[in-house]
Amino acid sequence: MDFTTIQNLVAIYGTPTLFLSENRLRESYRSLKTALHGVTLHYAVKSNAAPQIVSILSNEGSFFDICSNGEIDVVKECAVAPQRCIHTHPIKRDSDITYALNYGVTTFVADNEHELNKFIPYREKVRLLIRMSIQNPGCLVNLSHKFGVAPEKTWALIRKAHKLGLTVAGISFHTGSQNENALKYIEALEYCRDIYRKAALYGINFDTIDIGGGFPISYLTPVIPLVQFCQPINEYLDRFFSKYHIIAEPGRFISGPSVTLATRIMGKSLRNGLWWYYLDDGMYGSFSGKMYDHADYPMWVERGGQRHSSVLAGPTCDSIDIIYNDISLPRLEIGDLLIFKSMGAYTSASASNFNGFPQAKIVLINSQNESKPVIRNS
Repeated sequence: MDFTTIQNLVAIYGTPTLFLSENRLRESYRSLKTALHGVTLHYAVKSNAAPQIVSILSNEGSFFDICSNGEIDVVKECAVAPQRCIHTHPIKRDSDITYALNYGVTTFVADNEHELNKFIPYREKVRLLIRMSIQNPGCLVNLSHKFGVAPEKTWALIRKAHKLGLTVAGISFHTGSQNENALKYIEALEYCRDIYRKAALYGINFDTIDIGGGFPISYLTPVIPLVQFCQPINEYLDRFFSKYHIIAEPGRFISGPSVTLATRIMGKSLRNGLWWYYLDDGMYGSFSGKMYDHADYPMWVERGGQRHSSVLAGPTCDSIDIIYNDISLPRLEIGDLLIFKSMGAYTSASASNFNGFPQAKIVLINSQNESKPVIRNS
């Protein structure tokens, strides 16, 4: 969307508003589906659980990765069949397991013996994927810091599950969120290859491998083109795992680029020689992704001219609600519009109503030509 289009939309919907592009959402899903040929995509609902997103992806044929009872409620509301879902949270209460089973989900993830024991009463109903950790300090968020069994201990855990009478369908792993190093997938698959050979000799019949998510998107700097990024992954899967069902759990790649935030300056102040601009969205709202996801988002401003070191702050009374402490901006005025792109992942998902400021509304737009959007109900 161009700036004029967003201005026209803001005239209707006000700010702060997150504009969700249906076209861009579908494009992201389709491009990853094409680039990872033969891989079943399970959209990671945690990245953005907006029902609009889930419904659109469901219509595209997507499967889903859910982690909680609340996420189950979202996919149920969107009439997603439970057979299209896997439950990937490695740590669960018994009530979480029964809630998922009652919905119809039967594939779960575990990463330690205590979790295996929870499934013994349900062993006739469930299939397990054993979560293996892959350390990746170079990614945006290392998702093996909190979960996953070390590669050298994964086989022992699989054997333990087998002895308990549990069905182990295969291994899952996650190379880290916003992972720009495709060779990390190969590293993980090398471990899997060795373990899958052992399983075959031991009489454990794996049929699935879950390569997780982490596929990167461009924020302030471009990332490697998707087809090029996926090429070594495809080659390795084709060579060594062609007989297995391969699944992935993309979240950011699909939801991230599809959302644009429009926010206005609600106040300004000259403090210690710096201009402070107070927006109607902030760290407790859509910019929560800066704190929890460590992301920075491309920004447009409608004014030009000489730039000065400035501060962008959110609307709440908390001093932690500062988006940028030192950012170069032209002289802005109260009421000016600021646009932030690629704000679909881990933004509204972790936003709150702290201090009584409501979360940004989500407006779904759809058009073959996005300069003339058709608005749907949010």
